[in-house]
Amino acid sequence: MSDIIQTTGKKLTAPKIGVVSLGCPKALVDSERIMTQLRSEGYQFSDKHDGADVVIVNTCGFLDSAKEESLAAIGKAMKDNGKVIVTGCMGAEPEQILSKYPNIMAVTGPHQYEDVVGAVHDVVPPVHDPFLDLVPPEGLKLTPRHYSYLKISEGCNNRCSFCIIPKLRGDLVSRPIHHVMFEAEKLVNAGVKELLVISQDTSAYGLDTKYAEYPWRGTRRKTKFLDLCEALGELGVWIRLHYVYPYPHVDAAIELMAQGKILPYLDIPFQHAAPSVLKAMKRPAHQEKTLERIQNWRKICPDLTVRSSFIVGFPGETEDDFEYLLEWMQEAGIDRAGCFKYEPVQGADSNALDNHVPEELKQERWERFMEIQRQVSAERQEAKIGRTLEVIIDDVDDEGGADGRSHADAPEIDGAVLIRDAHGVKQGDIIKVKIEDADDYDLYGVPVQA
Repeated sequence: MSDIIQTTGKKLTAPKIGVVSLGCPKALVDSERIMTQLRSEGYQFSDKHDGADVVIVNTCGFLDSAKEESLAAIGKAMKDNGKVIVTGCMGAEPEQILSKYPNIMAVTGPHQYEDVVGAVHDVVPPVHDPFLDLVPPEGLKLTPRHYSYLKISEGCNNRCSFCIIPKLRGDLVSRPIHHVMFEAEKLVNAGVKELLVISQDTSAYGLDTKYAEYPWRGTRRKTKFLDLCEALGELGVWIRLHYVYPYPHVDAAIELMAQGKILPYLDIPFQHAAPSVLKAMKRPAHQEKTLERIQNWRKICPDLTVRSSFIVGFPGETEDDFEYLLEWMQEAGIDRAGCFKYEPVQGADSNALDNHVPEELKQERWERFMEIQRQVSAERQEAKIGRTLEVIIDDVDDEGGADGRSHADAPEIDGAVLIRDAHGVKQGDIIKVKIEDADDYDLYGVPVQA
């Protein structure tokens, strides 16, 4: 589509916007919504700061290291362009940004789409022809065409001692289920084959609405975790659940996985396993019987993949607590795990706790954790050799090679299936692959001819 717009006999160049999106998939969805709105108003997008009329930087403020990355991105945009609008989690505390970059055009908090668009209008007004500037039905996306994130709520009601997300994004606000389903159906109709369900606390979905009911496709659905899983499972695409706290009602979703309605994949941010550390973290849900529940889940759905994230070096964590975590992780058979060294984030309640762990001990525990996780992952990967798995194709080359993902692999964060002799395969195809080999995190295979 041309970036020159004809209006009343004059040719005007459509304004160009640069976009930098940092942080988690929830922030990525925010960026996509902002871009979709701007594109519908006739704006174009530039992949270079110095070719844009203004640059939007969507920041992350979860950890101090993320804040440093965000400030660095803002600094680069200021140096390369000079006209910068900042949004996202760091925008909830604008003084941190403005003290370093006082000439920022505007600062807004997370999911303040209208404010961001309004700030763009102030810097560079739109030039729009509604007969020409059409947005695709699924909106603009920063992910490949074949998969998309589906945000179901904003904010969080939990008050984990190490986390400042509720202070940045507020309490839980769930989208009505028919709104979520309308967006999901629109994405599927546009060719999306995998929906990744995200929020800050996915299994709490609808709690704030008292699970309000709405009509959807001839029936009534509650704004509730299991109802949403059931409805999404009817769309005929891959449904992957992220950020699911292990509340008791999550057990019912395992049945849907066993039936093939949604992917046998759960991303559960356990953060730790030792009871004393979990108590200090103020983690939600009853985690005492989590190990037993995981074992029961695998009896119902043997192909279940459990991904999680953990924190080592939390204030007060003893060597016994850490050893407990390692033993628990091995017994639970956590397929995929990310590990973070505890950071005293400004504003977090955990900063006031006693017995902070020295940095060198955090590093040593992190290395031990990652080695155990590597061993667990390698063992579970090796068990897949000889099996035939369903794989979605993310990338192909000119020599018959392809990269894809199995049910066990979320994009960007998990492993891949590396495929040989995949001639004729296209991005977004879902094919059967015979697994021939495995390493710690990736699988290797060949397509099974139909």
